[in-house]
Amino acid sequence: MIQDIETIDEFLAHRTDDVEEAVRTAAATEIMPRFRQLAAHEIDEKSGPHDLVTDADRKAEEFLTEALVKLLPGSVVVGEEAVHANPATYEAIKGEAPVWIVDPVDGTRQFVHGDPGFCTLVALAHRGVLLASWTYAPARDQLAVAVRGRGALLDGEPLRAGSPAPGRDLEVATSHPDYTTDDQKRALLGLWTDGVSPRACGSAGLEYLAIARGELDATAFSWEAAWDHAAGLLLVEEAGGAHLTLAGEPFRITGGNALPFTAARDAATARRVLGLLSGGA
Repeated sequence: MIQDIETIDEFLAHRTDDVEEAVRTAAATEIMPRFRQLAAHEIDEKSGPHDLVTDADRKAEEFLTEALVKLLPGSVVVGEEAVHANPATYEAIKGEAPVWIVDPVDGTRQFVHGDPGFCTLVALAHRGVLLASWTYAPARDQLAVAVRGRGALLDGEPLRAGSPAPGRDLEVATSHPDYTTDDQKRALLGLWTDGVSPRACGSAGLEYLAIARGELDATAFSWEAAWDHAAGLLLVEEAGGAHLTLAGEPFRITGGNALPFTAARDAATARRVLGLLSGGA
């Protein structure tokens, strides 16, 4: 078992390329051969018709689970599909072991419909602190990597979120109303105001990447599932952005957050969006 943060730092100093290779290999062997090639029997519903899982999700998560634990002995994996099968496994995020948080295909609905707007998300955390993340969009061959305190890169080039241009409407990607409670709907309605241009979100991982690239100003999300947010939140942080929950605190991957929450290109934008959400709540 890895016992201290220094040992994990040493791992990150020398083995991030190995994690990248595992992510790329999972996509090349289990995801992309099925892209636009899925048969009906390879697609299933989980909670409903908008919550899909495919053989690509399952196989890629199995591949990554084996590869990541092998790379970092003593670590554990919290993957979306494994948690669906056994919700108790989610508790490992709060444990003492280093934890890999994995979403094998973020944007499964897009994947099923042949839309390239999906990605594979992997994050490494320890004791609730995000340490590194990998966001890979295989249909676009784009890879973003973030390491805490060391910045964020997209295909080897530094990412800088920057700040929104003065006087321009804020572009904000939001949760779909179908996935929100009545209270969250009221909070999100605060974004329908002058100076803001809200739209429904696609793949959460790619929305976070868009913030880190300065192409999207903010998100407003109403759910906590760590596999959707962990990789992107660190990416945004390391690109200079910020995130806040409705309680005015940074989002915690261990849960218990006041929702909705926002991630944004800079702290001022995060506070502005939070004010609008609070006004609607």
